[in-house]
Amino acid sequence: MPTYYEMAKAAILSLKERTGSSTQAIKSYIEANFDVDFKPHLLRSALKKAVDDERLLKVKASYKLSPAEKKPVKAPKPKAAAAKKPAAKKTTKKPAKKKTTTKKKAAPKKTTKKTTKKKTSKKTSKKK
Repeated sequence: MPTYYEMAKAAILSLKERTGSSTQAIKSYIEANFDVDFKPHLLRSALKKAVDDERLLKVKASYKLSPAEKKPVKAPKPKAAAAKKPAAKKTTKKPAKKKTTTKKKAAPKKTTKKTTKKKTSKKTSKKK
């Protein structure tokens, strides 16, 4: 028997609603596709826990899968096949020659001083 979270996840994936699936839609999907004695309080608690764990996103009154949950789980690769490949090939590497490079000296920077002239302005008061 799958958990309520797994059933809700299957419902959200199969309904493919853009704005997310409502609790009523998830409930009707579970009742139609799974042979379980449905208990709404268990579904609510599973959805609430999934939102807290950030496995589901709550959008208004609907639920969507988080981007991390949408990614399929990759099966681990067998390690025995990977270990055999390097042992079959034996080659010797020649040491690489070191290149000598000469560093160029940086040209000294020329500094120029800018002179600023102060403008003297006379304030004149208007007579009435």
